[in-house]
Amino acid sequence: MIQAILVFNNHGKPRLVRFYQRFSEEIQQQIVRETFHLVLKRDDNICNFLEGGSLIGGSDYKLIYRHYATLYFVFCVDSSESELGILDLIQVFVETLDKCFENVCELDLIFHMDKVHYILQEVVMGGMVLETNMNEIVAQIEAQNKLEKSEGGLSAAPARAVSAVKNLNLPEIPRNINIGDLNIKVPNLSQFV
Repeated sequence: MIQAILVFNNHGKPRLVRFYQRFSEEIQQQIVRETFHLVLKRDDNICNFLEGGSLIGGSDYKLIYRHYATLYFVFCVDSSESELGILDLIQVFVETLDKCFENVCELDLIFHMDKVHYILQEVVMGGMVLETNMNEIVAQIEAQNKLEKSEGGLSAAPARAVSAVKNLNLPEIPRNINIGDLNIKVPNLSQFV
């Protein structure tokens, strides 16, 4: 099972952090730092597998990573996962990012974090591999993009909400809302309508 997916740059700045095991935020930051130092001190001509750090489980876990340009993609997995399979999964993830962002770079991960997380969720969810077929992943992402465009995207959501409230055709706007012991007084909203 995949325990964590970490993407950080050459300076150790995390660009994507996804844990599938519960850790406190402080421990997560320590794991990212420790993983960065373990991976950074390795030469490029050494294999891409190493034992997990002391914080993530030691020898019971493996760190499998690839270094692309300025980014390290690191998957922390338990002993049940195949090292070569995870390397291939990293390759699929990076190639999918490349197709979706047309020559992906570190800035894409920073400014399109929601889309990157969506792509990752199409590949891995709950620490389990869902899909490895890049064409299927890209098709799902294109379908999601088409759906967002048809709905007007997130930027149109507040306008749609206001429009829906205006079109409720309530005979009278309620002034008090009682839910059990909770009493809510609704302010006069006529100035906004």
